[in-house]
Amino acid sequence: MSEKNTDLFVDITDVVCPVTFVKAKVALEELEDGQVLEIKLNDGEPIQNVPRSLKDEGHKVVEVQNNDDGTYSLKVVKGGLQ
Repeated sequence: MSEKNTDLFVDITDVVCPVTFVKAKVALEELEDGQVLEIKLNDGEPIQNVPRSLKDEGHKVVEVQNNDDGTYSLKVVKGGLQ
């Protein structure tokens, strides 16, 4: 993943929905608008729900990468849709 530099990284592969979104949201709260959060999460519910929930909150998912190990990496710009 290299499209944008990452300001913060969070690995949420050890938690399940709905805690996955809560952890992502808490991490985003540490950033300023325009900064980038990289999130590592599991396939299944997390990859289906977290990106949609982040968009609903006004953040922009700029990159999704399948890590080919049952996980994905997302890059999210805080406030990118506002």
